[in-house]
Amino acid sequence: MFVCETPRLYVRRLDDDDAPFLVQLLNEPSFLQNIGDRGVRSPDDARAYVAKGPAASYAQHGFGLFHVSLKDTREPIGMCGLLKRDWLAAVDIGFAYLPQYFGQGYGFEAARGVLEWGRREKGIQRVCGITKLDNYGSIRVLEKLGMKFEGIVTSPEGQQSKLFVL
Repeated sequence: MFVCETPRLYVRRLDDDDAPFLVQLLNEPSFLQNIGDRGVRSPDDARAYVAKGPAASYAQHGFGLFHVSLKDTREPIGMCGLLKRDWLAAVDIGFAYLPQYFGQGYGFEAARGVLEWGRREKGIQRVCGITKLDNYGSIRVLEKLGMKFEGIVTSPEGQQSKLFVL
């Protein structure tokens, strides 16, 4: 299901056909370092990840992590979306991209499109973002979106993150 488009990107819901791409993305060293190991090693694992994560979030909240692809080639480059975490007061913007697409403005472009969609279609007003303490690329994207550093939060798993709020 289509979510939004930006000048260079299409954003849509993740589905089972995205399994090979998700195996690649979720096993990138940058993903493992900055987000964590989701235990996705095969297409079957990826389909289970979609069912338990993004698809369950779509059903419960009407949003979740979305597939991001280039408009001109339809090549998948990452994911971006809105997450509702029980331990955060606001909806969280999350994103991850293949390393060859870092530094080209895609993260900001997709996040801005998803935020606009969330406001327009879902009435979401307060949004936050969390990053590992030293994830400077994601910090720059959050700041470019207009988010301000609010403090350090600790997840239920004990992971400390910087919290930014819009």
